[in-house]
Amino acid sequence: MDGAPAWDGTERWWPAVTTWLSCVPLVVAGWLVPLPVFGYRAAAVGAVVAAVLTLAALASLSWRTRLADGVFQVGRARLPVSVISGVDPVPAAQRRAALGPGLDARAHLAIRSWVPSAVRIHLDDPRDPTPYWMVSTRHPERLAAALRAAAETTKAAT
Repeated sequence: MDGAPAWDGTERWWPAVTTWLSCVPLVVAGWLVPLPVFGYRAAAVGAVVAAVLTLAALASLSWRTRLADGVFQVGRARLPVSVISGVDPVPAAQRRAALGPGLDARAHLAIRSWVPSAVRIHLDDPRDPTPYWMVSTRHPERLAAALRAAAETTKAAT
């Protein structure tokens, strides 16, 4: 590693600022649509409802990755580190090729467009046909090192 701090075990993928800003017209529409028919009170309620629904939708896009207790979790998907056979960081420059012509159709994808880099987690589980997971991360080198260390520790313990 390049002297960067170790991965702290968790990461949240909040949507990009531009995504949040693109939702402002929804709140404005929540205000404007009821205004001519129902008045200002209904318009205020419409704007608040639109804002709450928009925030809820954006919050649902903000998955969290977590590595703890021998399990790597991305959103609701869980992967025991004991089945990890290798981890490759996928820098932003190589991500497009990894998700295009280099993608195996059986792979599990946990990708967000606003997170520029990823890791490819190779699996060795005879019961699962998934060859690897491709997971977005802002710190591919740190996450790869943490997953490798967790997998090695788990395999050494067994």
